[in-house]
Amino acid sequence: MRKAQVLLVEDNEADCDLVVESFQGVRDMVDLHVVRDGLESLEFLRRDGAHPGAPRPDLVLLDLNLPKVDGRDVLATVKGDDALRSIPVVVLSGSDAESDVDSCYDLGANCYVTKPVGFTSHRDLVQAIERFWLGVVQLPGDAGAER
Repeated sequence: MRKAQVLLVEDNEADCDLVVESFQGVRDMVDLHVVRDGLESLEFLRRDGAHPGAPRPDLVLLDLNLPKVDGRDVLATVKGDDALRSIPVVVLSGSDAESDVDSCYDLGANCYVTKPVGFTSHRDLVQAIERFWLGVVQLPGDAGAER
C-alpha cells in the first residue's frame, strides 16, 4: 500500500503544529512534508534547490500569507504549470474575505477553507480534509492504486 504524499505550506508555527498533530493518527498512511515559505514550496514541487528527491504530492495544503513568495502566487504557478496543475490544492487561510475566496478559486484552487479557532476545531477540520481528499476522492494517478 502506497502512502499518500501531502505537502503542507505554512509559515505560522502554531498552525503548522496543529496540522502535524492532526495527521498523527494516519502516519502509517500519509507522509506529511512541511515547508515554511512559498519559494520553498515551489522548489519542493519542482524537485529543485534543497528538494531534488521530493515526492510528487497527492495533495497540497496551502496558506496564503507566506514569506518570499505569496500563497496566491504559488497557487497561480502550480495551476499554470502543465506538470503540476493536476495536484489538488486546498487553501487553508485565516481570511474569510470574499475577495480572497474568489481570487483563489479564480486561480484554480480546488478548495478554500477558513482556519477555525481552537485546537479541537482545527484538528476536526484537518481530519475532514484528510478523510475527503485522501479517502473519498480519486486523485490523479490513483487508478488501481491502493492506499
